[in-house]
Amino acid sequence: MVAPSTLEALGSGPPGPCAAAPAYRGQVISSRETRLLAPAGPGRKGALLYALKTTNPPPDRPIADLDGVTRWVVVTRAAVLPMTVFAGLVAGLLAVRADGFRTELFLLALLGITLAHTSNNLMNDLADTDVGLDTDSYPRALYAPHPLLSGLVTRKQLYAAILGINLADLVIMLVLFSQRGWPVIAFAVGGLALSYAYTAPPLRLKKHGLGEPDVFLTWGPLMVAGTYFSAVGHLPWQVWVASVPYGLLCTTVLMGKHIDKIPYDAPTGTRTIPVILGEARARSLTSGLLVAFYVTLAGAVLLGALPWPTLLVLGGLPVLRKVIGALRSPRPDEPPPGFPVWPLWFAAIMFVHIRRAGELLVLGLLLAAVFDVGLPLGR
Repeated sequence: MVAPSTLEALGSGPPGPCAAAPAYRGQVISSRETRLLAPAGPGRKGALLYALKTTNPPPDRPIADLDGVTRWVVVTRAAVLPMTVFAGLVAGLLAVRADGFRTELFLLALLGITLAHTSNNLMNDLADTDVGLDTDSYPRALYAPHPLLSGLVTRKQLYAAILGINLADLVIMLVLFSQRGWPVIAFAVGGLALSYAYTAPPLRLKKHGLGEPDVFLTWGPLMVAGTYFSAVGHLPWQVWVASVPYGLLCTTVLMGKHIDKIPYDAPTGTRTIPVILGEARARSLTSGLLVAFYVTLAGAVLLGALPWPTLLVLGGLPVLRKVIGALRSPRPDEPPPGFPVWPLWFAAIMFVHIRRAGELLVLGLLLAAVFDVGLPLGR
């Protein structure tokens, strides 16, 4: 989506590599934040790094001139894959001291869920185009080039990528099944079903206010519990509890995105939760979900479902304060200069928070694993 410094840019100042303490809405942005939001560097490396931060190619480079790697980073929206990597790392670090943990199976599961997220992005773009939702004037084609509408890839190439990724995931599933048994199939098929039903007919969960629960279940219980089971071969109840905070965290990103898309979704009959509630109440609900992440994490620690070093996440409270402050006001009419993913606004803010909170959660779990604090679960 955007680099971790974007929150300050949203509330503080526009990017500019030569600007000294630029300001936006009367607040100052630091030189470090300015550098992180600076335009793309030269050459292929610069284009690739820019795409990994923003989901966009550099604005000064025609799509036809993009190298193959950068092109597919944009097509797959690889910038948002850290959401899934964090889910897998949470599971792996919870599992690493458990009896039966196998590193190679964990890495296979981590690769599997990352590929599944990649495939989900591609399938969503294809399905939304086929049902007529994605058009040149819809946010998907405005905040970043749409794979098909922009000509980044052909329909045949998109189909081939979806098929190839799903075949790779099928192989991973079968390998894990051979080692861990039928629950692997249940997790994998459940994830695929929720991924497909999110946008594709006949269910189109997003259209009926069920997209947000879909994301909670997928990035919380399914990914965390499924990866843990694949790595260890058993599943204590604490893992289900431990998956709840991260599932809530991921749901806030989708809530932010759907708030941004209310003016576009409401006329098409796409009744996301923000469309149903209205913007003001949806912003309040999103603030509540953000707070619930911290509350449920503390509750999981008290229950013994997370080791106490994960309270390091509380170091993200200053960012939370800024995020909730941003949620108290409607989206601005215009973006700050150089803002790369407009008309998304709250989605970018939520993604900044999930990057910070996710990093602190993983760091806390890493410290617990290294120093043998509160792991394995149930000890």
